Amino acid sequence: MVRAIYPGSFDPATYGHLDIIRRAAALFDEVIVGVLNNSAKSPLFSVEERVNILENITKDVPNVAVTSFSGLSVNFARSCNAKVIIRGLRAITDFEYELQMAQTNRVLAQDVDTMFLTTSLEYAYLSSTTVKEAAYFGADISKFVPEYVVRKVEEKYRRNPAG
Repeated sequence: MVRAIYPGSFDPATYGHLDIIRRAAALFDEVIVGVLNNSAKSPLFSVEERVNILENITKDVPNVAVTSFSGLSVNFARSCNAKVIIRGLRAITDFEYELQMAQTNRVLAQDVDTMFLTTSLEYAYLSSTTVKEAAYFGADISKFVPEYVVRKVEEKYRRNPAG
């Protein structure tokens, strides 16, 4: 059985993330989506909320599990007995950073490889930051995120209009 992880902040999860998750799930026996708990950032959603959102939007993909983690992705991969870290690439601008991370991870853990999946063209422009900014100013984000995520983002901004 080949297990892969797909780590990220997913704040919030977008159709681009879901595209990578579904495609990775078709390639591997199991994909564990790892929601990074990064204390250096102030996300819109708590780690628990992001895990809940991802569980909801991936419930129809039987070989996907969602959990949170802290620290290095390679350590998370090892703790999950995963041999592959999945990373999505939207544009050439992502590549330099992702390549450096993949090479660093390979030095830290030679038993874990990184696999890049290029985002489908229809989502190449999409980022969580863009979604949050659009939602903050009242734009319709339903073309960027699943309906469940639309509701969660709208609830969050209604409770805390300042973001």
